[in-house]
Amino acid sequence: MGEKIIWTNGCFDVLHRGHIELFEYAKSLGSKLYVGIDSDEKVKKDKGIGRPFNNVKDRRKILESIKHIDGVFIFNDTQGLDDLIKIIGPDIMVIGSDWKGKTVVGEQHVNKVKFFNRIKNYSTTNILEWKNQ
Repeated sequence: MGEKIIWTNGCFDVLHRGHIELFEYAKSLGSKLYVGIDSDEKVKKDKGIGRPFNNVKDRRKILESIKHIDGVFIFNDTQGLDDLIKIIGPDIMVIGSDWKGKTVVGEQHVNKVKFFNRIKNYSTTNILEWKNQ
């Protein structure tokens, strides 16, 4: 059997336990885990002013240091994300369960989409809101 490639993507602006458990789970499904991250411009557009908290170079460097991750790719928009997924050709895409029932960018390029349930109330938004209280 050949390598089984797994894909996940997101902002990964302020890493927390939920992200690490996502990466552990995703890597357990295959031999290679590739992660796509939103560019600074896309995060700002999607999340608003003041985001990202960490710039894309820093986010990429941090993700590349995580033992479960075999490669990190940056995308600027949904078309760029779709193109990356098509080129990489993962067997499985792992995304947050909050995407159930919604259109998932790139799902037509993978054999299977698996949903990952959030870990408690871990989220970058919650962390940043708590910091500002």
